[in-house]
Amino acid sequence: MRKFWGLFSILLLAAGVRAQIRNLKPGFNLFSPQQDIQLGQEAKAQVEKQQQILNDSRVTGYLTQLGQKLAQSPRAGTFPFSFEVVKDKNINAFALPGGPVFVNTATFVAAQNEAQLVGVLAHEMSHVALRHGTHEASKGQAVQLIAGLAGSATGGGMLGTLARAGIGLGANSVLLHYSRDAESQADYNGALVMADAGYDPVQMANFFQLLETKNSEGLVAQFLSDHPTPGNRVRAVEQEVQSMPQRNYMTDSLQFQNVRAIVQGISPR
Repeated sequence: MRKFWGLFSILLLAAGVRAQIRNLKPGFNLFSPQQDIQLGQEAKAQVEKQQQILNDSRVTGYLTQLGQKLAQSPRAGTFPFSFEVVKDKNINAFALPGGPVFVNTATFVAAQNEAQLVGVLAHEMSHVALRHGTHEASKGQAVQLIAGLAGSATGGGMLGTLARAGIGLGANSVLLHYSRDAESQADYNGALVMADAGYDPVQMANFFQLLETKNSEGLVAQFLSDHPTPGNRVRAVEQEVQSMPQRNYMTDSLQFQNVRAIVQGISPR
């Protein structure tokens, strides 16, 4: 009987831990999930024309491998993720609605271990899963978008619909410029995605903290502009980890170090 009550207490404790973990949901949105995907694919084609995409299967294949591992988490959503590397000396990463994720070569070099790179992916994928880009567009241009989105459902292009509503895809596009609340949510959800994949979630916060110290070098300005800090990220993630089941987390791998060395040998733009 004592053994039964001991087991029962453990199950109650585990249930209490799970109860403390929030399952975040997307906010107000005029776009359908399918329109997120359509918009993301159109925008991806535009980005590929404007940016210097790295054509190296060793690097892109590795990044895709990491992303696919994270996508197995139920908290990553069901969007069709894709992963590409941009050849650029500035530290940056961004995700388009519906799944395309881009990571600059400088981000590989800045990351101190694999978990930090994974943290960048998990954070960006969380923006996609929580539909933050189209949420921001819906908030800012609701009246102009309603008629346009109805028209695009009949076969029109999504980028044209957004352009007519005054929404572009430039550096300051609302699709890529998140609020502090959105950043906090992406940190929270990203930490859960990382943990599901077996990576130390605190490393994500450590990487963002590292970027803030590098801000004076002028190589992270766009990233920090698009991803405003929601506060003490390390403390917030550490508190979140305390509510998760205990795990043995992975931090680094030889494969990351090998790919990082390859990227370091690439001349940036």
